[in-house]
Amino acid sequence: MKLSDFDFDLPEHLIATRPASPRSAARLLVADGDAIHDQKVTDLLDWLRPGDRLVLNDTKVIPARLSGLRHRNSAQGPVAAKIEVTLLDPRADGTWGALLKPLKKIKPGEDVVFSDQLSATLEAVEDGQGRLRFNLTGDDFDAALAEAGSMPLPPYIAAKRPADEQDKTDYQTVWAKNTGAVAAPTASLHFDAPLLDALKAKGVDLTHVTLHVGAGTFLPVKVEDVTTHKMHAEWGQVSAEAAAEIAATKAAGGRVIPVGTTALRLIESAARSGQIQPWEGETDIFIYPGFTFHAADALMTNFHLPKSTLLMLVSALMGQERVKAVYNHALAQEYRFFSYGDASLLIP
Repeated sequence: MKLSDFDFDLPEHLIATRPASPRSAARLLVADGDAIHDQKVTDLLDWLRPGDRLVLNDTKVIPARLSGLRHRNSAQGPVAAKIEVTLLDPRADGTWGALLKPLKKIKPGEDVVFSDQLSATLEAVEDGQGRLRFNLTGDDFDAALAEAGSMPLPPYIAAKRPADEQDKTDYQTVWAKNTGAVAAPTASLHFDAPLLDALKAKGVDLTHVTLHVGAGTFLPVKVEDVTTHKMHAEWGQVSAEAAAEIAATKAAGGRVIPVGTTALRLIESAARSGQIQPWEGETDIFIYPGFTFHAADALMTNFHLPKSTLLMLVSALMGQERVKAVYNHALAQEYRFFSYGDASLLIP
């Protein structure tokens, strides 16, 4: 498999910069075997059956983008200069990994002030990232970050407009619970309370798992032989309760349908033995054509970037030629692409 096998031309105007309103009003392409149907997200009720189980990622996105002033002393006196920070992941020692711009000008030991409440000290620079120690921890840190930070919109949206207050609602799922992601599980953004209530009333079951989506989800594949690509690692957890619910659905003949590639990657990480098991840790699972699925029977997901690992994942589930047909249809019908775009329900 070559990287070029997963390329396609995407017109700029199909990249969504705002979500549909209400959330469930987005379009839904249903690929059921060889058939393609143009639907709305609310039509999920017609495609899901009693006894099916949706697997939902309950990670919560932090407002990880910060603008601050770095302070240092020079021969001419104190200097304050602007710096942009994107938080990446909390470390075991209480520091945060972060991208800093400009990285070359800041030195370990310098302080960065983000607000009257929030500041940090750069402790080290490693592998092109900074390691920051904040002046606050716990709930105090969360509150100050919520005030000073903005949502870490994907690069293809951030290039068009800055994040605003509306994104703090739009770029968060309605069931977000466990803080730690720096990117949203975007297929889940299509669900609102009325749709969830209607699905439950129909007999569709819901299971929550946690995968803290990292900024690595946006990293490009740089190797032509895709099988040599190294995935980024992300922390996740499938609880004993969640594993039991998924196993019970499969035993009863129901379909297990993760909402989003993050939920799919997590449950497949927990099912490498052939059966779903409780699981916790960092996963760097890379799913591309030839992969054997043990947990997922279908997938709800958005439309992905050309040459991306996510496009490779859906090709593994549906087959490369089938995915090419699906994407050609989506382009012809002008579905909206990427994080704030429309959705697909892929049933092999």
